Amino acid sequence: MKFHNVESMPCLALSDDDSSGDERHNASPTLETETTPHVESCVGLNALVDSDDESQGSARRASALPPHVGFKKVLVTGGAGFVGSSTAAHLLRRGDAVVVVDEMNDYYDVSIKENNLRRLRELCPDKERLVIYRGDICDEGFMLDLFEKERPQWVCHMAARAGVRPSIQDPYVYIHSNIRGTTHLMELSHKFAVKNFVFASSSSVYGGSKSTLFSEDESVDNPVSPYAASKKACELLAYTYHHLYKLNVTGLRFFTVYGPHGRPDMAPFKFIDRVSRGLELQQFGDGSSSRDYTYIEDIVDGVVRAIDRPYAYEVFNLGKGSGTSLKEFISIVEKHVGYKAMIKVMPDQPGDVPYTCADVSKAYDMLGYSATVPFNEGIRRTVKWYKDEYIGGSGCIEPETQANGMGSAPPFAEIQDALLA
Repeated sequence: MKFHNVESMPCLALSDDDSSGDERHNASPTLETETTPHVESCVGLNALVDSDDESQGSARRASALPPHVGFKKVLVTGGAGFVGSSTAAHLLRRGDAVVVVDEMNDYYDVSIKENNLRRLRELCPDKERLVIYRGDICDEGFMLDLFEKERPQWVCHMAARAGVRPSIQDPYVYIHSNIRGTTHLMELSHKFAVKNFVFASSSSVYGGSKSTLFSEDESVDNPVSPYAASKKACELLAYTYHHLYKLNVTGLRFFTVYGPHGRPDMAPFKFIDRVSRGLELQQFGDGSSSRDYTYIEDIVDGVVRAIDRPYAYEVFNLGKGSGTSLKEFISIVEKHVGYKAMIKVMPDQPGDVPYTCADVSKAYDMLGYSATVPFNEGIRRTVKWYKDEYIGGSGCIEPETQANGMGSAPPFAEIQDALLA
């Protein structure tokens, strides 16, 4: 095998692309044959009008990279998930090649992930341009074989164990999947001379911040859940890989993503579902907590903009840039569903933060990112999708049995036993 040198260590040389055309399974990578205005609580682009921040924004814009516009072969991990499959679909529509890898775990109903893969295959029947693998990114042999065969030069790492509350109950699986998995991918990426490594971080890293807006310049050394800690650890490791190997890395701090085909354990899906079915809705706290809910199309736009711009090392917030209180959220859901919510007030949950709101001025300056879908409109679209899929269609998902309900998600002990078997 040929090698060439990087600054600190030898790494594997690139060869010509070796695309193949089936869906691949674990062990040996084998192939398997988408209004009414409302007032929101904070505005995340205020840096553009604040005089002190204007000069900082101008400096950022001056250093912004132009996008890479050529053909890309992109590895999308977690490609059967909500954000991963939506990003893969965008890349395929614009003509890129996509290599999807997903372990298809049952953190939530696997049929949702299977449907996401089916939609991708319907979008792109070409098995040379869309290749789907099923396997664990922590499986060293499996992933080495994948990189050697596919030779992706762009990595969009969306695979992770998500969820604040489940991470408190079983932190070990988050260390395994999030930290170990991300480290393994970055190790392969530097060895195979990947041009840009973009990964999903989370707004959870801001912990109990008292800031009105969460800025990337803020210290995030006090995570309040194992999930948040795992995402912060990934950001630190990402800088290490940039420093040691000059790997271009961008971390994206997502702010509560929702929309059609969204995760059933997330509040937007759960609230729409339970109000539609006339079931009791649990409201944690007094309803004053606020979240920066971001529509899936806006998130995908930010992810793709980051993929196209191989910054040396950057972290960006991707959010709507404005917050919506829990009370207002429920009211908007009631309006579009057409039913009154049956609300049961519950105590605040451990690990939850009181509010999230993204300062997205850095992403605006350096990625050209700006969310365009207001929360009211995003919920309207999501309710329409839900009615088509789960009322007019044949779907049947009960969010109370999904991830945050602890109905699935194998514990770390089971994963460890499987790895040792």
